[in-house]
Amino acid sequence: MRLKPLLLGVVLVAFAAPAFAADRLVLALDWFVNPDHGPIVVAKEKGYFERHGLDVEVVAPADPNDPPKLVAAGRADIAVDYQPQLHVQVAEGLPLVRIGTLIATPLNSLVVLADGPIHAVADLKGKSVGISVAGFDDALLGAMLEANGLKPDDVEIVNVNFSLSPSLLSGQVDAVIGAYRNFELNQMAIEGRPGRAFHVEEEGVPPYDELVYAANADAIADPAKLDAYRRFLVAVEEATQWLLNHPDDAWEAFKAANPELDDDLNARAWRDTLTRFALRPAALDHHRYDRFARFLRDKGVIKAVPPLDTYAVDLFAE
Repeated sequence: MRLKPLLLGVVLVAFAAPAFAADRLVLALDWFVNPDHGPIVVAKEKGYFERHGLDVEVVAPADPNDPPKLVAAGRADIAVDYQPQLHVQVAEGLPLVRIGTLIATPLNSLVVLADGPIHAVADLKGKSVGISVAGFDDALLGAMLEANGLKPDDVEIVNVNFSLSPSLLSGQVDAVIGAYRNFELNQMAIEGRPGRAFHVEEEGVPPYDELVYAANADAIADPAKLDAYRRFLVAVEEATQWLLNHPDDAWEAFKAANPELDDDLNARAWRDTLTRFALRPAALDHHRYDRFARFLRDKGVIKAVPPLDTYAVDLFAE
């Protein structure tokens, strides 16, 4: 499953087809293929999708903001999305709904140099913190600071434009928020500058799903499409079980499909991501979603908490 980034305009043209076939699904990843997508790759390469009567086309847009827009516009069936961003996208009026979970824990972390002077979040007072996603990163950082007796204006916030570990390693900032514990930490270790991570869910932020499967809210009303989505979730659940039971064989299948990712960084990331995959992709924890929505509202990221069933569903619930 070797993927090439696609510009949004190209994707829109490619997806401007007539009605979808009942058993054909277009899945848009959040970015280029990586170990976070292990169950998807395994389901495709080991025949789980085919076994459930599905022809799943996996595409990787060049801009991670594109997949939800493509699904909202009816140009793709499923987007790999981020739960925090899903709340914002729905608040902005995109007709999206979470139908499943891919990564069931946060990956986001506040990262500092392991050999630096910051040993606790409270040590950030008077320091600089690099962010990439204004609004959400500020909210996470603010909650972590407050949980440790600090205020947001106790630190200097610097927008580093997704250059997280380079900004930290170069000394441009003292810490970064938004670093993924399965990638940036491994990248820093490989470069001989190990990092120390403060996990957001241990420092005042409610737990959330890092990656989810999002569909068009109107599409799930179509019985044929609903059936295809259910079969998709069953296939990725079976692929996840096989992957966890046979992690080495699954890594070999992942590498065979994406030989350009056969390196030390991705091997380490694969190992660190295994325990993060959702064992029950279709299952929905109502309290967890409501709690996180209230957190976003209280931090000013969204204005109100909408009814849960307007943006997240369990397709197997009666």
